[in-house]
Amino acid sequence: MSIKVMIVDDSAVMRQVMQELLSGHKDIEVIGTAMDPLLALQKMQVNWPDVILLDVEMPRMDGITFLRQIMATRPTPVVICSTLTEKGADVTLQALAAGAVEVIAKPTAGLRDFLRQSANELVTAIRTAAQSRPRRSRAEADSVKAVPVKLTADALLPAPGHFPGLRTTQKIAVLGTSTGGTQALEVVLRELAVTCPGIAIVQHMPERFTRSFAERLNSLCAIEVREARDGDRMLPGLALIAPGGRHMLVRRSGAQYYVEVRDGPLVSRHRPSVDVLFRSAAQQAGSNVLGVIMTGMGDDGARGLKEMFDAKARTYAQDEDSCVVFGMPKEAIKLGGAEQTVALDAIAALLMGWQ
Repeated sequence: MSIKVMIVDDSAVMRQVMQELLSGHKDIEVIGTAMDPLLALQKMQVNWPDVILLDVEMPRMDGITFLRQIMATRPTPVVICSTLTEKGADVTLQALAAGAVEVIAKPTAGLRDFLRQSANELVTAIRTAAQSRPRRSRAEADSVKAVPVKLTADALLPAPGHFPGLRTTQKIAVLGTSTGGTQALEVVLRELAVTCPGIAIVQHMPERFTRSFAERLNSLCAIEVREARDGDRMLPGLALIAPGGRHMLVRRSGAQYYVEVRDGPLVSRHRPSVDVLFRSAAQQAGSNVLGVIMTGMGDDGARGLKEMFDAKARTYAQDEDSCVVFGMPKEAIKLGGAEQTVALDAIAALLMGWQ
């Protein structure tokens, strides 16, 4: 069956070009277009789409408000098209927090050429969204481009041979997530107290968004949350989020842990890569680290979690029922890397108990 798509954008050019691009793919069917959310909702009542392609700034109702209404009444995968301005980045983060599955950066000029050049990204985002299972966010209830070669963590770190028995008094945690992770991380981090172990997080996200994302979480949480800088120590009550476009690794100096932020190739088609973070945690922290692989498309982090398991770390995978996309956790479970599956609502307690 084809993926039914509704395009909601106040630009007639945008609607026309996107419809033309998508009509060339047999597995995608554009069932309708609308210049604003109210008109879209009328059409959707007759034929509900599998994926909504949504602009942010529109007449009569803005895209964020529409997204929140959809997620509160009938959760449906939504792909946001947004301009990459500083102001737009904040709006995009609001959309991700409200339940958007994916974000496509849209320029303010040269729209036709840009969309044609980014057709693969747009199609990939829609296919990814169609496989997701959006859930009502906590607030509402009260992109992966293919590359010719899929590199592994070997591109940055040598494959582990054996893991020495490491003993330190400090415990740390590492989390890896992708599609659906912005909401999932908010659920987890908001429940943590300042006595939680130091946490390093890889969330697949464009580089211009991670700082704003960290700042937003910091404003909501009791713990400190910020974008990681090279050399930052992993301290209790601090969550470090890998900067978009750069890898993050765990390093040890004596009995203390810190993060290394560095450039490098895409690993498992991502930068930052969960596999890189998890492998470094296995090598540097061994039995002193707890790892959780969370909602996300693909298999990034699956091999790294298995390496952590082999290094005697505590390893968990988010369960299928609470995932937006049960891809990364599923692959980790297949490899035998997760000692246990846990619901999203149980992850914070695991972290607080890791002392």
